[in-house]
Amino acid sequence: MKTLPNKIALNLDGNAEVSVTAFIAPIEHTLSNFHVEWSALANLRAAEPEKDHQTSVFQSFLPKEPVSVGECWQIKKTGVMELLRQLNPNPSVDMHLDSGDSRGLWACLRAYNAQYAEIVFRIHAEFKLEDGWFTPSQFTGHLVIDRIEKKVAFFKMSVPEGTVNFDVNWKEDKDASYSITDAGLCSQMELRVRTQDVVQDIEFVAAITQAEAKRGLAGRFYKSEQINWVPPDQALALAAAEVKPIHVISIDGPLVDESC
Repeated sequence: MKTLPNKIALNLDGNAEVSVTAFIAPIEHTLSNFHVEWSALANLRAAEPEKDHQTSVFQSFLPKEPVSVGECWQIKKTGVMELLRQLNPNPSVDMHLDSGDSRGLWACLRAYNAQYAEIVFRIHAEFKLEDGWFTPSQFTGHLVIDRIEKKVAFFKMSVPEGTVNFDVNWKEDKDASYSITDAGLCSQMELRVRTQDVVQDIEFVAAITQAEAKRGLAGRFYKSEQINWVPPDQALALAAAEVKPIHVISIDGPLVDESC
């Protein structure tokens, strides 16, 4: 059996074009009915449902140097912005509010074999709407490249499902100096390359789990993800064994995304 290297280079053929489908489902729920009262939110749809992109757009997701499984790197903004404009003409990866750790574009090599490599990524971005901003919780996705043919085999970038997966800031009164906020659910917001989903059929020779890749990426954004969290019953046992107090904090939203 051929031995694969610990680190691999990832490249694409820059001369090819890739067809990408974009979709934004009508927003059916927000906590304060902004999706009914604010026309820009009520009419939010993909700017270009179908578009051909140069492969260089996806090269932006790849590292400059060879990487090993589990290694993370920063994604270049240029390709991401090009893809986001297919969803909405006014994207930004520089969050308009002080979002703390919720800034950045990171990717991780999850798995590879002699022919394929799977990259998992996480991106924080938002869209400028008329009289306000639409801020998804996050964009997550997978990019599978054919290492032999140097082409995109699979790509999907989407806002994860959840009870609440976006928030908005609406300047309802154009003369006011402030915006009002709301949060809600968008059942589908995604970009996808129309290829057969090869990921399920690939047998990788070097890999980490999806959960490990997700945790590694979250740790690039949030210091809270660097904590070794344990269930409450285990925390009580550890506190008793180590004779240490337990500090309890109550929060009304997630620590690891921008959904509220």
